[in-house]
Amino acid sequence: MHDSFAHVTGYLATELRDVTTDLTALDGEGWWAVVVDYEGKVTCARFGDVRQAPLPVPRGPWRGPHPSSWRSSLDRAGYEDGVRRIRSYIERGEVYQANLCRVLNAPLPAGAEPDPLALAVRLAEGNPAPYAATVSLPGLSVVSASPELYLSRDGDVVESRPIKGTGATEEDLQEKDYAENVMIVDLVRNDLGRVAEVGSVSVPALCEVEEHPGLVHLVSTVRARLAPGCGWPELFGATFPPGSVTGAPKSSALRVIDELEPEPRGPYCGTVGWVDADRRRASLAVGIRTFWLSSGEIRFGTGAGITWGSDPRREWDETELKASRLVALASTSASEGVE
Repeated sequence: MHDSFAHVTGYLATELRDVTTDLTALDGEGWWAVVVDYEGKVTCARFGDVRQAPLPVPRGPWRGPHPSSWRSSLDRAGYEDGVRRIRSYIERGEVYQANLCRVLNAPLPAGAEPDPLALAVRLAEGNPAPYAATVSLPGLSVVSASPELYLSRDGDVVESRPIKGTGATEEDLQEKDYAENVMIVDLVRNDLGRVAEVGSVSVPALCEVEEHPGLVHLVSTVRARLAPGCGWPELFGATFPPGSVTGAPKSSALRVIDELEPEPRGPYCGTVGWVDADRRRASLAVGIRTFWLSSGEIRFGTGAGITWGSDPRREWDETELKASRLVALASTSASEGVE
């Protein structure tokens, strides 16, 4: 197993050829693993050997942090205060919806090199996800169990499947979840419309209920055909960061997020996935349910979409629901098992 590798939606990529921060490379040639931070830092890694294969066997079991060692960039009081502040912005008409997120971090056990592959195996067993991805490069280790498609591409046809609305069961979904989903669908339609052929933007599915381990989501599908001359830089320029993890209007939501969140999101709420430049195909997930490892620490982000109908306590509970299963998996060594 090479030190640098990517395993994304069933593709195993080895033999790292080059790494670039230039999105125009994705319109060139080769198969690329892609990680873009929420703040816009781009990492595109081209691999020479790509094949469909299961996750390789890790060197050993995952050694995660103690469950009690996780710390949050916003505690409950701080998060609930942020929800109230967003509601005040909504009341003044400055924003309609904004995502409020927090970053959890914990120290990894001393003396052991963290193995992202071992964590990926644990997540695949305990929380399988349609857009699961592991990217391990010098200075970058990301392990994602994302359920959400940011962008897929097949030739000139691009598709996004935004998630908005989360509950433990379908019965937990509220009216505000459906309204929020429709609001974000309009935002994604508008984003894609900036680089799409006129009249090609459609919504094949609206507010479908999807079941995932431990929770349900409302998911919609937005599809468009790229206009001539629009490549990956233009597509990212029109649609990034993803609408479902920012808010509406996006420019106002980004300003509110920057004001209220004390730490950068990093790969969380960015994107992780692959682009096959030769075949003009791609699958890029929203970087949610995502861990990243650096400087002896593990980080994980969680958040919720805030609207006028939001209750601060319920929104905090939603961030806990989204994080609890995955943080438990990452905190537990293989020998301890998972409850």
